[in-house]
Amino acid sequence: MSRPGSRRHGVLVGVLAAVTLVATGCGGSGGGLTPHDALAEAKKHLDDTAGVHVVLATKDLPDGVDGLEKADGVLTRAPAFKGTITAPIKGLKASVDVVAVGGKVYVKLPFVGSFQAVDPADFGVPDPATLLDEKTGISSLLPATEKVTKGDSVRGGKDNKQVLTEYSGTVPGSAVAGIISGATGDFSATYTIDGDGVLTEAVLTGHFNGTGVAANTYTVDLDDYGTHPEITAP
Repeated sequence: MSRPGSRRHGVLVGVLAAVTLVATGCGGSGGGLTPHDALAEAKKHLDDTAGVHVVLATKDLPDGVDGLEKADGVLTRAPAFKGTITAPIKGLKASVDVVAVGGKVYVKLPFVGSFQAVDPADFGVPDPATLLDEKTGISSLLPATEKVTKGDSVRGGKDNKQVLTEYSGTVPGSAVAGIISGATGDFSATYTIDGDGVLTEAVLTGHFNGTGVAANTYTVDLDDYGTHPEITAP
């Protein structure tokens, strides 16, 4: 017959072992991954999702520069996008409803009651449906990032319950141009990845529409992974 002290020791060892397994098994992006591995994991999550809600915006678009100020909507793997885009339109800055599907972009212009097919290049933006493309969209920034360093992990997200880790590096403008037109030169990039290895934010700072223009910053916020509403042409 085992002694009570021996049984207590066995229980303690079992508890410690379970805690160790939980700690090592739930590490997400911080579970011993190199910075490049963490970005690769985040890319896989984004490439595997059926859809995601995205907000791509800048608060410091230089004066006199035509370009995307904000895109807010849902992306699906179709590929498709449905939401709003804020950009200069015929000299005026306006927020318009946008549907992009089937390789075409439809915009409901101000004072027009119906959607019209447009060339997104006329508004200084790419086809928003391509933002989820594995080779040219948001996730393509991750493997293109060089000199990646890992920052501290902090609490954040809803109710401050998520463990978030920042990774910083440099991205060539050729990669950034896939999601924001006019990108030139190198960009500084900071990515926020949660404890499950999911990308929740990317912050890109650099030059758009020519190196002579003041640098500005775009922020890409991602949430609602897995959403996939049916998006059809209007």
